[in-house]
Amino acid sequence: MLHIARAANANYAPKSRPVALFVGGTSGIGEATAKAFAHHTKGNCHIILCGRNRSAADSIIASLPRYNADNTHSLYEFVECDATLMKNVRATTADLLARLSKINFLVLSSGILTTAGRTETEEGIDKKLALHYYSRWKFIHDLLPLLRGAKNEKEEAKVLTILGAGYGGKIDLDDLGLKKNYTLANAGSAAQTYNDIMIEDFASREPGIAFTHIAPGVVRTPLLKLNHWALRPLGPILALLLRPISVSPEDCAEYMMSAMLQGDSGAFRRKQRGEIIEGTSPYVTAEAKQKLRDHTMEATNGGTM
Repeated sequence: MLHIARAANANYAPKSRPVALFVGGTSGIGEATAKAFAHHTKGNCHIILCGRNRSAADSIIASLPRYNADNTHSLYEFVECDATLMKNVRATTADLLARLSKINFLVLSSGILTTAGRTETEEGIDKKLALHYYSRWKFIHDLLPLLRGAKNEKEEAKVLTILGAGYGGKIDLDDLGLKKNYTLANAGSAAQTYNDIMIEDFASREPGIAFTHIAPGVVRTPLLKLNHWALRPLGPILALLLRPISVSPEDCAEYMMSAMLQGDSGAFRRKQRGEIIEGTSPYVTAEAKQKLRDHTMEATNGGTM
């Protein structure tokens, strides 16, 4: 399967220089996927890394290939954004809307692995859910004009959200955001289902744009490092136990890029190697889409759709 993904990526030949925004692109899967995209386009691309770590972004950008000696086709940049706060996302998208005419690929991979319970930001949103769902919805919603710009030029317009397609569970439509019944398990399951609902809802409203939710599986990224002081000594043991069922960020990135390139319009759920998950989630209903959309617009100050 990996060789098939690599071959498909190597054959990617865009009509014009594609613009790809990687939210969460300064580490982990996002970083690896950005590097794979730069490699397979031979640097003939405009990559925007979005995250909190400027020094990491500078290091990544320095490692990316240059299309030609005078660097007229390779354009790499960093946009700083702490995506736990919707006001930061709003400022970032406003900047991008002001200076870009299109975005071909929007890749969303920001995440956090924590043993802490509900941790609210100053905006009243749980930090885990802010990264795994709300900021992702906000980036998509705000940047739709740029995705439409690519579509209108007859170019690819695609969104890839990397979390847990196929792993979500039933959600409480009367407790969206989990202010009443928060547990780590509930938060993880809810975010996955919210992403399933999100791609279906956007796809139904935006023909000609592809929205994909993919589960990357177990990937050997910094997120696997246990962040609780009492659990840190178990980190090497956990890494050893997970190695047979985990993949490197570089191999994962090949699958992520291959999945991102597939599908021209509609909503897609995919497994870790890009295989399609047939059908829609049983938790994606008309009522769930409407209630989650209304709740999210209010929580993120997203405006109207």
